[in-house]
Amino acid sequence: MTSFLLAGTFGAQLDVWFSGFDYSIFQFFGNMQNYILTIIAKGFTAMGSTMYVAMFAVLGLILCFFRRTRKVGFAVVFAVIIGTLLTNVLIKPWALRIRPYNTLQGNAAYWSWYVGAGMLSESDYCFPSGHTTGATEIAIALMLCHLSSKRKRAKAFFWVFPLVAILVGASRVYLMVHYPTDIIGGFIIGIVAGVCGYFLSKAVCLIFKKDRTPEALAAKKKNLRGGAILMLILVWLCMFGLSFYQVLTSGGE
Repeated sequence: MTSFLLAGTFGAQLDVWFSGFDYSIFQFFGNMQNYILTIIAKGFTAMGSTMYVAMFAVLGLILCFFRRTRKVGFAVVFAVIIGTLLTNVLIKPWALRIRPYNTLQGNAAYWSWYVGAGMLSESDYCFPSGHTTGATEIAIALMLCHLSSKRKRAKAFFWVFPLVAILVGASRVYLMVHYPTDIIGGFIIGIVAGVCGYFLSKAVCLIFKKDRTPEALAAKKKNLRGGAILMLILVWLCMFGLSFYQVLTSGGE
């Protein structure tokens, strides 16, 4: 009965409409698989995991309490909230697209690629990709905050964030846990969430905008020094390390 109902879902229609496109991308990544690339793919997929995105949102919440990092903090928090609601609350339960390692078990080539990539598995539906949404919403929020910064050094590195999001999405296909069209959906939702998060952050920061005297501006410049930046890097490394370990220890038969 359940199979009959799922046969009429939007996710099942995506399987039909994009079967050739999705399989050709699976084939592309499957043919390049090797041990080193698989470890790298798991590293990037860790940067879109639920644990990583949740910890990033907590870090963003902490940054909201400091004037100099408030815009970034609110942008990340709002982006994650919006992306999570759209992906996990609205679209996934509506689309009901079953994971490829469930629907393509009869395809010997796909199955060999899936086994070769470590047989990772997820407990939910797959459209759109939650990992890709999470990585993209954070990337777009950070990218827009950096582009709007008055510091030239910050603007120079804006491209790093979308590049990471693209690699996270690619890693999900490489590991054979998402259809390529799931990744495209995740990019779209992530971009929407990131843009909305950024503009909501700007609106909220206007409320906190108070003293702009020269003395206040001088004090503001002392709030974030090299030690604080180093601390942020160490916190990020801990977040990534925990998420990466979780991915490395997952999978198998």
